[in-house]
Amino acid sequence: MPDLTQQQEAFAAAYVETGNGSKAYRLAYDVGADTKPETVWSNASRLLADSKVSARVKELQAEARELLMVSVGTLTDELELARAKAMAEPKGASAAVSATLGKAKLHGLLVDKAELTGKDGKDLMPDHSPRKLAKAVALILAKGMKEADGHRP
Repeated sequence: MPDLTQQQEAFAAAYVETGNGSKAYRLAYDVGADTKPETVWSNASRLLADSKVSARVKELQAEARELLMVSVGTLTDELELARAKAMAEPKGASAAVSATLGKAKLHGLLVDKAELTGKDGKDLMPDHSPRKLAKAVALILAKGMKEADGHRP
């Protein structure tokens, strides 16, 4: 990843999420209410023209495309292949059971219990908006994919 400031990184992420340079600029930078839209657009355009920022945007877009290719169906297929391969092995029953349990969890047939409140009884995730949850899941998946590929963050 190119060396970007925190604001440039936030801009790149917001641009990939929204597809709108002006909106991304407003999200990443402290823009006053009296700032003219032309100024915001101009600054966003300059950022998008910056080679480091545009390279990061392309990286994030590639990651987003890769995440979009993952679905319940593709994960189910992968788990079924793993289960079938494990069953063909003399001592593969344990791995086969793990794959079967993975499929059950994926399809919501088996759920792990999770604590939704902290020790003080307060909600651990006070903002349950679908957009916030989707963003959190995407970040977790992206981190997991990098670690699975041997790229430690």
